[in-house]
Amino acid sequence: MLRMSRMTDYGTVVLATLAGQPGKVFSAVEVADATQLNEPTVKKILKTLAKADLVDSFRGQQGGYALKGDAEHISAARILDALEGPVALTECSAAENSCQIQSYCTVGRSWQMINRQIRISLEDISLAQLLQGGPVAQNDLQFSLSLPAAAG
Repeated sequence: MLRMSRMTDYGTVVLATLAGQPGKVFSAVEVADATQLNEPTVKKILKTLAKADLVDSFRGQQGGYALKGDAEHISAARILDALEGPVALTECSAAENSCQIQSYCTVGRSWQMINRQIRISLEDISLAQLLQGGPVAQNDLQFSLSLPAAAG
């Protein structure tokens, strides 16, 4: 099963909370209360998101965290990259792969194209769209895949 980690799921919830009140600086405690996540988990996620330049971190008495930029301009791909690393369905789909059978593999190119299409779809979905919630209409996602013809 292809599945994102619980921390990525929680990270998306944290980002959605920050995006729900643009410009507001939240303490980690406020984010934990709003999301019902435990404070150590929220702190870890916020540090990761700050390192990935998705949130601003402010020190001092009035310090905390705020969404960096507009939720419309933060893609699901960028969120996954920050919390999971780049999406790679197979070893040969990774930017730096070490597949030992790549030179004679007959399906690697197909997996690479599938990976690219998933990446494009993730880049087309913004945090603002994730924040809206609800079901995604079939027409909202464009996913087309042209696999190479089988050698024969």
